[in-house]
Amino acid sequence: MNAAAITESNTMQTTTLNNGVTMPMLGLGVFQSPPEATAAAVQEALRVGYRHIDTAAIYGNEREVGEGIRRSGLDRGGIFIETKVWISDYGLDATLHAFDKSAGKLGVDHIDLLILHQPLTSQFDRTLGAYKALEKLLADGRVRAIGVSNFMPEVLQRLLAETSVVPAVNQIELHPYFQQKALQALHREHGILTQAWSPMGGITSYYGGGKVSFDDPVLKSIAGAHGKSTAQVMLRWHLQQGRSVIPKSVKPARIAENFDVFDFQLDAAQLAAIDALETGIRSGPEPASITLDTYGHAIPEA
Repeated sequence: MNAAAITESNTMQTTTLNNGVTMPMLGLGVFQSPPEATAAAVQEALRVGYRHIDTAAIYGNEREVGEGIRRSGLDRGGIFIETKVWISDYGLDATLHAFDKSAGKLGVDHIDLLILHQPLTSQFDRTLGAYKALEKLLADGRVRAIGVSNFMPEVLQRLLAETSVVPAVNQIELHPYFQQKALQALHREHGILTQAWSPMGGITSYYGGGKVSFDDPVLKSIAGAHGKSTAQVMLRWHLQQGRSVIPKSVKPARIAENFDVFDFQLDAAQLAAIDALETGIRSGPEPASITLDTYGHAIPEA
């Protein structure tokens, strides 16, 4: 299956998902954004030019994301909202209700992209039930696209074999030090968009044994050549290779910096130099380790 079409201007880049829905490739992530700071961060991002916000039920800030969107004064139809169902709400009926909880907190009647936050491999029947709920929500028009997150190749292939709608997106840990190239190839084979969480490798700062991508000499050299920051170079690397990115910040200057990545191009040698930083070391949790016993957490009602 061919990769989705990508359109870029000096201020925005969008892609067409495998079901025809248009999505901005760069969005604001709000993982670990304190609820009290989230509304202002979302409002500022939308003022700067972002039109894609990524949140999740387990983040505990969906309500504040909705508040920031309302404060922006922008039309709801022009903002792409992505959120995630947590494993505690897996299963057909529970996931249908999870949509109601998320939509209620966000203050919207539909969600643009709803994805399963983790594969519950120890109880895959519940994962299948959850995904079939997403398929129903899609068929009913309550969500515009559906997808998954942290699904590794074997689990993703099993999902594809046992469901009818190919996920539009798989959101995975992906940065210069951990690139998951085999999984990216599987995505391309099935027309699934790769979306990178921790796209600049910030997670390596506290889980990666002190290896900090922002200080990497290769990235600093490329950044200097373009008059950009290492963060901007990493985001550009993703976008030029066709990946969606959702950098997180609550600082206005950093929010603006992360969006200012559409006015320069990395050349082939620079892209290859970043590719060569691969270590194969995952910094986040191993997806197969996610179980209800270790990560179960009840999601409050709207």
